Amino acid sequence: MQQERRAERALDALSFFVSDARYGLGAFLGVYLMTEHGWDAGSIGAAIAIGGLTGLVSQAPMGALVDAVRAKRALIACAALVVTVTCLAVPLAPQFWSVAVAGLVGALAGVTIGPTLAAISLGVVGPGRFARRAGRNESLFHLGDGAVSVAILLTAPLFGSKVLFWSMAFTLVATLAAAAAVPARAIDHDVARGLLPGEAVLGARPSAWRVLLQSRPLLVFAACGALFHLANGSMLMLVSQKLAQQNLGQGIALTAASAIAAQLVMVPTAALAGVRADAWGRKPLILAAFIALALRGALYTLSDNTAWLIGVQLLDGVGAGLMGALFPVVVADLTRGTGHFAAAQGVVGTVQGIGGVVSLAVAGQLVVHAGYDVTFLALAAVAALGAALFWVAMPETKEVAAAAVSRPVVQPAA
Repeated sequence: MQQERRAERALDALSFFVSDARYGLGAFLGVYLMTEHGWDAGSIGAAIAIGGLTGLVSQAPMGALVDAVRAKRALIACAALVVTVTCLAVPLAPQFWSVAVAGLVGALAGVTIGPTLAAISLGVVGPGRFARRAGRNESLFHLGDGAVSVAILLTAPLFGSKVLFWSMAFTLVATLAAAAAVPARAIDHDVARGLLPGEAVLGARPSAWRVLLQSRPLLVFAACGALFHLANGSMLMLVSQKLAQQNLGQGIALTAASAIAAQLVMVPTAALAGVRADAWGRKPLILAAFIALALRGALYTLSDNTAWLIGVQLLDGVGAGLMGALFPVVVADLTRGTGHFAAAQGVVGTVQGIGGVVSLAVAGQLVVHAGYDVTFLALAAVAALGAALFWVAMPETKEVAAAAVSRPVVQPAA
């Protein structure tokens, strides 16, 4: 019991500090390239999309690696190191192809961070407490992301864009220490890969892609998630660019303010999702995420006022907070007993990530040809379509999980 408490405290620290490496520079990259090196919105979107595409298709095999590797603490530490190094390389070579390649390498490492953290958490607390733990992870992730954004907001006016890279170096050191602090013996590696307690890997099991294709709820979840990320993937980047153009010299600080606004809501929203997901169900909470996203896109078009645009970012906290907290929970529900928890996260993440990559590539070009308001309305319409599909076609997955838990456990052969 004491070992499990130590593991959970270490998971708290890991969730908090790894936030700065999980998505690299994120929206700050576009603002940095625009304000410091004169890139336009189309070039920024294309470079990020090229880098992200290889990371996208690697999610399934990297997820399978997470399932297979027992040294999960070392895996998440190495992933954070690689992501940080690729981000630190951007100011050294801010040309199109060098940025794209750095993003590609960083994405290969970055896609393992979320599934590895989820797998370690599942292996520590077990399936019965996983929804609460996943919500806590996501809440602390956003709290860490918000803390970094506050630090950037306070220091960027004094030291400039270099604070982006200082923060990544600091949080990397803290991430490595937190990963090492998780007791290795606290992790049940069979449970961590999605097996039931006491169950063992016996014989051949279906591949993660077959698990997806044979599960209608998992297919629906993947498709709806693709629409969510198609709508959401470029919104913060576009708002940041718009703020940077309207407030010359303040792009980095205002991007940080936008991120902070969202994080202020994401922290309690993700925590609420973890605490109430078992009582309320997953479906109504995820539907609320779609509705918040559609409303956010529409509200961006009502005013160009800086305070208004940052205020609307609060809705990002609702959408991203709920979806981020419940993504691993839904995948765990629908893959329980398969032994492919992390790989299935990668497979579903690949399908959903296609939406994010297309969003980055298309939105930048749409802004160039039609303007920001048309782009935001188009993204809002995509979110509304995703909400309708989710409401009509998606079942409540906690019932699927309950059926898997009641199944007789397969004991390993003597």
